[in-house]
Amino acid sequence: MEIANMRRAKLVPRWRGKRALRSAQVLDDVVNAQVALLPQLSPEARQRSADHLAEMVMLGQAYRHYAAGWISRRELERRGKAALRRMESTKRPPLEQLTERE
Repeated sequence: MEIANMRRAKLVPRWRGKRALRSAQVLDDVVNAQVALLPQLSPEARQRSADHLAEMVMLGQAYRHYAAGWISRRELERRGKAALRRMESTKRPPLEQLTERE
């Protein structure tokens, strides 16, 4: 992250700040609900799911930073896109479909 992006953003309109906090709460709720299921998964699936949940926690924190006016909407969008890219990169490779002839 660049230092220039850390300067205080303009004041966030109240409705956007509230919406950002609600979004952060939704992400927290999803993480809290899913983290209890991690022990039931295979080690590979557990690691992948834990990585996805960690990304969701960081995204929730970015929403809180936006609501506080610490980052701009552009920076929030950048962090959201980066989180999605990281989550997509940890997806399991597609399974090959095998047939009897192969």
